[in-house]
Amino acid sequence: MSIKNVAIAGANGNTGSAIIKALLASNRFNVTVLARSDSTTQATFPDNVEIRTVNPSDPDTLAEALQGQDAVVSALNHSALAYQRALLDASVRAGVQRFIPSEYGSDTFNPKAAPLPLFKGKKAEQQYIEGLAAQGKISYSIVINGPFLDFCLPHGIFGADLKKRQMTYLDGGRARFSTTTLATMAAAVVGVLTKAEETKDRAVYVQGTALTQRDLFRLSKEALGEEGWTEVDGGTTEEKEKASYEKLAKGEKNMGVFVGFLLSAVFREGYGGHFQELDNDLLGIVEMKESEIVETIKEVAKEQVA
Repeated sequence: MSIKNVAIAGANGNTGSAIIKALLASNRFNVTVLARSDSTTQATFPDNVEIRTVNPSDPDTLAEALQGQDAVVSALNHSALAYQRALLDASVRAGVQRFIPSEYGSDTFNPKAAPLPLFKGKKAEQQYIEGLAAQGKISYSIVINGPFLDFCLPHGIFGADLKKRQMTYLDGGRARFSTTTLATMAAAVVGVLTKAEETKDRAVYVQGTALTQRDLFRLSKEALGEEGWTEVDGGTTEEKEKASYEKLAKGEKNMGVFVGFLLSAVFREGYGGHFQELDNDLLGIVEMKESEIVETIKEVAKEQVA
């Protein structure tokens, strides 16, 4: 299987932007961006990227836009995930060889994490694409890379508030979790498309580094200085998950409700947050040194101050 022409949906988001950059930097692929006709977001791309405007509700034009593509990479966010099914069906019609669905996160194959409501949409898409692959209609690769270090840090997902110099521990802060930067995830996508046979019809696991919250606290002090930090007991992931289920039962469905499920997927024991088997070597991924993690923390802190 040789992959040369790659189309990407969701190209103007954080994930999609990183993937396009990595695809172009590899000098291996012809890259096409699928731009939704109803999108209100204006995005610019390099001159060597082809842009095709598509209507997700029109199967014929969507399939036409995918003619000649060897692979389709979905980088759609949660709000646009319903578009992925149409994209996948159109890929089958167009004879696309490989489809990479929008995952790029927690281990949705872990038996404890998989049933969490946060992953309902992703699990449905997994089952659908597995069925198509079983019929020989298309092949797939699912990239599991854990939470993004450079995205979750500024949003406080890891418990670190760099502005306040405060670390809030869950379950004592000693759970080890796998995490990856956006750039490393994108390099893994390039690796998947390059190693198409080896990554066919399976999940690949990528880790930029494995940390505990206490490791992150130590490295944050190294990055930003020792003074002025406080440590807080944030309770347990079990409590956070229970609270999320209670809110969901009341009909609340904003992203804040789902954070409790994400925290379990990342930190809770047995939920697969720390990957035990990795595909780093296959995909050419080198884990971060502590000095690189320190530099990432510094960069995130600069952006927050700005």
